[in-house]
Amino acid sequence: MSDEDFDNLPEPSLRNVVEQQSLNWIFVGGKGGVGKTTTSCCIGIQMALRRQKVLIISTDPAHNLSDAFSQKFNKDPTLVRGFENLYCMEIDANDDMDALQKEIEGVTGAGAGEEDGSVSSLVAELTSNIPGIDEAMSFSELMKQVQEMDYDCVVFDTAPTGHTLRLLSFPTILENALGKVMDLKDKFGGIINQAGAMFAGMRGGNAASGQQMTDALLGKLEETRGVINKVNTAFRDKNKTTFVCVCIPEFLSIYETERLVQELSKFGIDSHNIVVNQVLFPEKDAEELGEWYDENKSTLPKEAQDICAKMMARKRMQDKYIGQCFDLYGDGPDAFHVTLMPLLDFEVRGTDKLRTFSQNLVDPIDVEE
Repeated sequence: MSDEDFDNLPEPSLRNVVEQQSLNWIFVGGKGGVGKTTTSCCIGIQMALRRQKVLIISTDPAHNLSDAFSQKFNKDPTLVRGFENLYCMEIDANDDMDALQKEIEGVTGAGAGEEDGSVSSLVAELTSNIPGIDEAMSFSELMKQVQEMDYDCVVFDTAPTGHTLRLLSFPTILENALGKVMDLKDKFGGIINQAGAMFAGMRGGNAASGQQMTDALLGKLEETRGVINKVNTAFRDKNKTTFVCVCIPEFLSIYETERLVQELSKFGIDSHNIVVNQVLFPEKDAEELGEWYDENKSTLPKEAQDICAKMMARKRMQDKYIGQCFDLYGDGPDAFHVTLMPLLDFEVRGTDKLRTFSQNLVDPIDVEE
């Protein structure tokens, strides 16, 4: 790209995100292994400098927040060492489903014995026989918790792209599905109650316990529908929600980022930022480094020449895909802010290193130098 092209690009940083006071939810996602957790932590740190209270949630079954901060986290929000207003939590879908089952048992008054078995069996059969219902209901419970918490901003460290797209599709899927279920309840309420009573009888309960189970489940579905309606509205509000795409300068990662951007557009979710991690010397280009290498190659030992040759090959490849990234997302009224994050000589782990590295998100590297 020419210097004039670079002059017309949006600022290559996440300053537009961290300084947007209206944002409540920031999702961070991309292909596996591109640095989503590190980026999520860095965004959370920058948000904590500007907000009263910030929470980072890991929705990836293979949690990494604990490893990134070198501090153990669990399903409850835990204050990050070295901060007064930054918290982390790692959720588990199984824990959410267990909590949901206990809540329904509490509503029905079932505590032990046959009735308790009936409730447990009903919930277990529902979650095992409806594909994806466990993830969907877990997501509903998560969003309910998030809405009840008093955090100014929540950063979601998501799983790899495929899982994340399923997560983001849950509000629409659940809203449609629950709407149909409630319509059926209104039309066939008597039949549903009879079915509940029959199920309870088959499990050793009675008609009264069957009615309680039916009412509890339908009541829970109605409550879930209300939560999902709010979530769906918030997801589509660019003033409240945005998605930060993370990639590395390689073909598969750039390709998957394009697919992710297109899917986010279908869902109506705002996305105007791409973070490119593991960039070799982002302030220089391959041509400039190649000139230096050609001038000094003869003075280098054979091993050093081999090392430099491999580095130059990698740099040329990275520059090619970074250029494609700017070409894809840098033009037009909906241009993206593309932020280049440098490849370092060490792992970014621990609060101090994350805090320092996070500055690269808001202090853009001058790619024209």
